Amino acid sequence: MKQKQEQKHQTKNKSLISAAEPFYLETSNEVTLFEAAYYERVPIMLKGPTGCGKTRFIEYMAFRLNRSLITVACHEDLFASDLIGRFLLKNDETVWNDGPLTKAVREGAICYLDEIVEARKDTTVVIHPLTDNRRTLYIDKKGETIQANDNFIMVISYNPGYQSVLKDLKQSTRQRFIAIDFDYPDADKEAVIVAHEGNIEIKTAKQLVSLAGKIRNIREHGLTEGASTRLLIYAAQLIRRGIPDNEAVRSAVCLPLTDDKRLLETLTDLIDDIF
Repeated sequence: MKQKQEQKHQTKNKSLISAAEPFYLETSNEVTLFEAAYYERVPIMLKGPTGCGKTRFIEYMAFRLNRSLITVACHEDLFASDLIGRFLLKNDETVWNDGPLTKAVREGAICYLDEIVEARKDTTVVIHPLTDNRRTLYIDKKGETIQANDNFIMVISYNPGYQSVLKDLKQSTRQRFIAIDFDYPDADKEAVIVAHEGNIEIKTAKQLVSLAGKIRNIREHGLTEGASTRLLIYAAQLIRRGIPDNEAVRSAVCLPLTDDKRLLETLTDLIDDIF
């Protein structure tokens, strides 16, 4: 059973050193801020809406700094043992298997906890000693304290749009990080990103970005969040494969955002105006 749990857990995190430079278009001074924090070994929090480029940014910075990246997608069933590791039965022997956080600490990787507020609050406490001057990880099941490799750094992402009593970061966690604020790029840069990632003409990319801008302006009418850059890229990819513009945008942008018929009618009208 434990082996199956570990195999399942391994599908939720990854460790890599990118062989090719990830495409990333800087929108402010985020690269300079990240590098300064990295060289001072200051933990970093990336704040911004869903699909605005936080994950691509951390992949780009790992490549730029030539560091391996270990990413963990946080969720409500993420236990401390999922991060730290556990004993497993192997060939009739009990052996210790490092979790992704422990691997990052030992190897000197960038450990990226994606959407940290989704994790259990008692789980996030284990990162506290790694995010102050101690830079240590205690493995209680082994009675071992690991001093973090000099190159190790902790990065978390956080979507302020989902703040609530139940899903927010404790001050005891927040104040261990510097924060880099992310938002959707300005229209010209976002069009370049969509055209590049979706491999479509810039004219069509600008239409998609124009639609996204209008959708983001009607958030107060019932949408939890506006259309993300990620969704625009999905629409671009469908268009590239020959799906008609209107159908591609409806499937990739509108339907994922809402099930409300009234809102869908409004979004459909916006599509018809632009395409």
